[in-house]
Amino acid sequence: MAAGDRVVRVLGGLTVAQAPNIVFILADDLGWADLSVYGATDFATPHLDRLAGQGVRFTQAYANSAVCSATRIALITGRYQYRLRAGLEEPIALRDTGLGLPPDHPTLPSLLKAAGYDTALIGKWHLGLPPQYGPLQSGYDRFFGNLHGAIDYFTHKPGVGDDVARDLWENEVPVERAGYYTQVLADEATAYINARAGQGADERKPFFLSLHFTAPHWPWEGPGDEAVAHQIKSLFHYDGGSLRKYGEIVEALDAAVGQVLAALHDVGEADNTIVVFTSDNGGERFSKTWPFTGQKTELLEGGLRVPTLLRWSARIAPQVQHQVTASMDWLPTLLAAAGLSPHADYPSDGENILPVLQGAAPVHPRTLYWRYKAQAQRAVRDGNWKYLKVNDNEFLFDVAADERERANLRDLEPEVFARLKTQWAAWDAQFLPITEDVYTHGVTPDIQADRYVPHRLTRG
Repeated sequence: MAAGDRVVRVLGGLTVAQAPNIVFILADDLGWADLSVYGATDFATPHLDRLAGQGVRFTQAYANSAVCSATRIALITGRYQYRLRAGLEEPIALRDTGLGLPPDHPTLPSLLKAAGYDTALIGKWHLGLPPQYGPLQSGYDRFFGNLHGAIDYFTHKPGVGDDVARDLWENEVPVERAGYYTQVLADEATAYINARAGQGADERKPFFLSLHFTAPHWPWEGPGDEAVAHQIKSLFHYDGGSLRKYGEIVEALDAAVGQVLAALHDVGEADNTIVVFTSDNGGERFSKTWPFTGQKTELLEGGLRVPTLLRWSARIAPQVQHQVTASMDWLPTLLAAAGLSPHADYPSDGENILPVLQGAAPVHPRTLYWRYKAQAQRAVRDGNWKYLKVNDNEFLFDVAADERERANLRDLEPEVFARLKTQWAAWDAQFLPITEDVYTHGVTPDIQADRYVPHRLTRG
């Protein structure tokens, strides 16, 4: 039996030639209207706009959380992040908690790897540190990128100062690269795609590439700002940034995605490669979330709804898709595309939306739940209704008719309000409690807690 024949072993009856490659591209803190095709007007994103025209543009895609690590746990496990202790930390690794994604938990890369896929993560991990945790422990064959959250785009450090070590790794070995981090990741991804195409037929496998950019997360550095990197006093970069600078960061992200898409085309893999592009949560500071209100760390639509694109030219026709979906749906959906299913002992909380993308009726009504320790936030979307609680303030919105969440309908629709509030409590009881020892970043650092509930969220 040739080496290539052994690769077929599970793959749901698909041959190696039939099994799709998967490139999952995740932006960091990209807001709803930060792409031209979603409404950006201050800068252009031609490559992502073209991707939208070639595939699926989602109008009701949600992140599993309004912050980073929690969404990433939901994405990689296909389950509500609140099932895992590490999923309660928001974000993980801001302090030395020793938390991470348990290596024995099945993940999207580990399930694909077991079925014969070559798996790689290029970019941000942020789900716990080696040797106990890490990409290689959770299903990736190869890792190149940063283990922590944000790093400087030029120094590749997670902080400022000569005593701060660079957070750039190849597998578990520290490495150095010169250049703007967004471009460094694009170059690594391009090399990975070219290397897979250069393999002989007897050793070629389908591949799953997670390409997780840190852009457009702070610090506020565009590709021409290397000198700025040595002047920044804090990686949070409170004294920097502008709409113009933010546009430069997003445009660099768009160009990097364009480079990777061109690589797929050049090696003849574009048609049978599933490309997904999305964000880990809503935008922050300079991001545009219109027509929604709210931003990262808030359970308003602007903190949760994310631009999302998918292209699989061989199997899915271009479309604008109104199906309500969430980060945890990608595991069952992408496994189904590969002829596989979630692990029987770890059933997904998400939905396989592949049939919808191929013409089946939408999954409706869809019910999704969120909770967040800061300001005691809780939310549930059920059909077009959304229940939201922030501290002691409670709301009921029709988010189809009132995208900006301005008209509080709790008194006009008391039965709906009571039902959703009860539903949330029943759902919440199934998961790990958010106790006092759970760390949360709270609101973004430049928002004062006493201003967190503005006039739009107060009754009367």
